[in-house]
Amino acid sequence: VQLVESGGGLVQPGGSLRLSCAASGFPFSDYDMGWARQVPGKGLEWVSGIYSDGRTHYANSVKGRFTISRDNANNTMYLQMDSLKPEDTATYYCSAERSGMTYWGEGILVTVSS
Repeated sequence: VQLVESGGGLVQPGGSLRLSCAASGFPFSDYDMGWARQVPGKGLEWVSGIYSDGRTHYANSVKGRFTISRDNANNTMYLQMDSLKPEDTATYYCSAERSGMTYWGEGILVTVSS
């Protein structure tokens, strides 16, 4: 199982970024996928999830600003992040879950700063 995040970087407040998570080594379409984030010194915060059937859900802190999606044909999940705030600064992790087993990517840094 491999999950590789990309698309992070530095963006100004109010800006946008799109994160990607490229998956391999498992039947992607059968797994529930998600994003979580972590600020140094703090715990992991769940951000958003997309079930294998396409249903989505979001943390209140990002609802209306972030959009999660998946492309089963290309084994890739996305997180479109708009209206970014400094408090969105964190390392973002991609996850894949099925039958109680969860796999994680190595994470990618997003910095929102002027």
